[in-house]
Amino acid sequence: MNESPTTPGPPCPGRILVIDDDPTVAEVVAGYLTRAGHRVDRAADGDRGLALARAHRPDLLVLDLMLPGLDGLEILRRLRASEDGAGLPVVMLTAKGDEADRILGLELGADDYVTKPFSPRELVLRVESVLRRSRAAARASAADGPVVSGDIALDPQARRAHRGGRELLLTLREFDLLAFLLRHPQTVFSRRELMERVWGWDFGDLSTVTVHIRRLREKIEDDPAAPVLITTVWGVGYRYDPATGQETGSETGQQSGPAAEREGGGPA
Repeated sequence: MNESPTTPGPPCPGRILVIDDDPTVAEVVAGYLTRAGHRVDRAADGDRGLALARAHRPDLLVLDLMLPGLDGLEILRRLRASEDGAGLPVVMLTAKGDEADRILGLELGADDYVTKPFSPRELVLRVESVLRRSRAAARASAADGPVVSGDIALDPQARRAHRGGRELLLTLREFDLLAFLLRHPQTVFSRRELMERVWGWDFGDLSTVTVHIRRLREKIEDDPAAPVLITTVWGVGYRYDPATGQETGSETGQQSGPAAEREGGGPA
């Protein structure tokens, strides 16, 4: 980790909180982010990190999963369960072999991840990519009007969504995914199309889309194990169709539940 970043600073620097108990990693990460033009706060344990995240409302959180006190996954759970932390962009740091924790982190609402050992310059690029996406989404939302579909109401300017009068605590990715689907009902999208059109990615692990579909279903479906609002179209992708959701089944070529997830989890 003795490289020096050569890219210019970002046009819109952010305030970034780094939570990592390894002093060497934290120092290098903070140094690279600072030289890239960002303001950086640091915490070496989970309790302190969560307190700083709530007190100072950073623009983005760089979060190690293995921490003393509260671990990174518990920090994610608590942030996503609160209104203030639901939309906070999070880039998590994971060990190379911790695939289960990485998937769980995505399910809890992390926006991206970097696997250790990593290049500090790669981390800076990923941080700035997530920041750009979150700001672009906020700008686009400000220009869009409210969306109502059945008993789901979404206010892009306030970045708030409700179903049946109950507020939905959505992460940045979940909100953008729901907004996109509500605006394109009765249309099937593959995972790659969702990755590109919702989040602007032309690379990445397609399984992250599956994770976020599952996570969104848990928040808007009456029975996430048998979804009727966001259904899986076998071998193709996913479709939002509240108007005919109660009629989905073998006649439409759709499946729901674990079998559908396995089908939808493959290349679509």
